[in-house]
Amino acid sequence: MVATTGLVLASGFSRRMGRNKAFLALGERPLIEIVIERLEQVCAEVLIVANDANGAAAYTGLGLAVVTDRFPGVGVLGGLHAGLTAASHDLTLAVGCDMPFLQPDLLQAFAGWAVGFDAVVLRHSAPDPQTGRKEARIFVEPLHAAYRRSCLPALETAIQAGKRRIISFFPDGHVRYVTLGDIAPFDPNLRSFRNVNTPEEWRAARAQWKAKSR
Repeated sequence: MVATTGLVLASGFSRRMGRNKAFLALGERPLIEIVIERLEQVCAEVLIVANDANGAAAYTGLGLAVVTDRFPGVGVLGGLHAGLTAASHDLTLAVGCDMPFLQPDLLQAFAGWAVGFDAVVLRHSAPDPQTGRKEARIFVEPLHAAYRRSCLPALETAIQAGKRRIISFFPDGHVRYVTLGDIAPFDPNLRSFRNVNTPEEWRAARAQWKAKSR
């Protein structure tokens, strides 16, 4: 097992959900507790990343260190920067606070794939669900990915340039893109990458969790 820090990104404002999705109860447990439990099976350290001191107060009862953004207002990019800066280990595994289907074996695989790279992310193509067109769109999954502290200079450059997307710093780093074929032995249905942003996604997650627990 490679020594890693798990980063639980809880910097979002849950605007589409209308309430803090980290504490939505799934099987009588908050989503964020399920995420933490999965990370702790793989990582030597787990940190929660919140957007500011007021937001951090919500997570103090979870028994983990909570770090806040040094660059507030830039979304997940700022959260990743804060997490990498605070991490005790060079390699981190970054996930969202609303990803209840994480699989420890796949997280461990990402850590292994990171040898010799600044970051490891899944890149794949699929029909665009927003347009309904059959033409495939390229998707990159920056949350459920591995990042090293060597990403920090490129991250800061991207933030100072006014960029907000995690992938904006990828051209300046040594990034390994894994494929669906790499993921398939661990998670052929990509359940690990599913998160909860809307009430519709929350209903789907509850249905999947209920089916899994039977």
